[in-house]
Amino acid sequence: MPIECLSAGILFADVVGSPIERAPQAGELAPAERIELSLGGCAANAALDLARLGVQVGAAGCVGKDVFGQFIIEKLRDGGVDVGGVRAIAGPNTACTMIINVRGEDRRFVSSIGANAAMSVAHLPEAWLAEASVFYLGGYLMLPGMETAALAEVLKQLRQRGCATVIDVVYVGSPKSLDALSLVLPHTDYFLPNDDEAVALTGLHDPLAQAEVFRGMGAKTVVITCGEKGSVLVGPEFRFRAGVYPTEFVGGTGAGDAFDAGFIMGLLRREDPIGCVRWGSALGASCVRAASATDAVFTRQEAEEFIARHPLPIDPLP
Repeated sequence: MPIECLSAGILFADVVGSPIERAPQAGELAPAERIELSLGGCAANAALDLARLGVQVGAAGCVGKDVFGQFIIEKLRDGGVDVGGVRAIAGPNTACTMIINVRGEDRRFVSSIGANAAMSVAHLPEAWLAEASVFYLGGYLMLPGMETAALAEVLKQLRQRGCATVIDVVYVGSPKSLDALSLVLPHTDYFLPNDDEAVALTGLHDPLAQAEVFRGMGAKTVVITCGEKGSVLVGPEFRFRAGVYPTEFVGGTGAGDAFDAGFIMGLLRREDPIGCVRWGSALGASCVRAASATDAVFTRQEAEEFIARHPLPIDPLP
């Protein structure tokens, strides 16, 4: 069947532990109930989440020719994702992140970018670019080979044929980040950073002000996700602050990627921006019920039933 969404960008193997009581001191061992290998990276997580929703999705990105790379390919394939765009390349290792969850605190990461650094526009399957209804690029700013005028041209052509362009970022502290964003935001329909990334990029702490900066750089619609504080959407016709759905919090890994997948599901269902945020917020709420990035994410039926049972607070913004 035709690919509905092309999910491109960073692919990671995550080593993630269940929450511990406190971070260990130097030389100290901290016991965790469980440590497991799981899928990670924006493009991988969003692709798997979309497949769980029944979307025809293809993943594109780079892994190394190693055990972690094979794990990513098999995990995606087993989850219903078309892996025809995942390239195993010689030389670099597969990207990997160690995720430390401390109870009551935000996650800590130790990460190797690995083969993601080699990804370029040439790794995007042309057939999928020609047929996808949504193009999602997850982990921009952690993909140096994609920060090019060639990507801007691809985005421009996608929009011209009616494909929605959606971009999320991972901020790694590069002083050239705003320059890289200036290449793509004029060709971006939906820009979905979280509030921490938006603070780092703009120096502003108000999500509404952050969104206005990105809109001024060319993004058509901006959604700032703010964790337990909800989200803020600013676009040409809609401006609102959304609350959160009730959920049991175990770990936040992958919650932003799940939000992205839910938002994309809303786009594919031709929902308005409020409906898209409802879908994004529902998938984000389901994700945090587990320590890993994708294990607890709703299926389509579960999400529909959850959204029908729970109202999402929506407050218009001036």
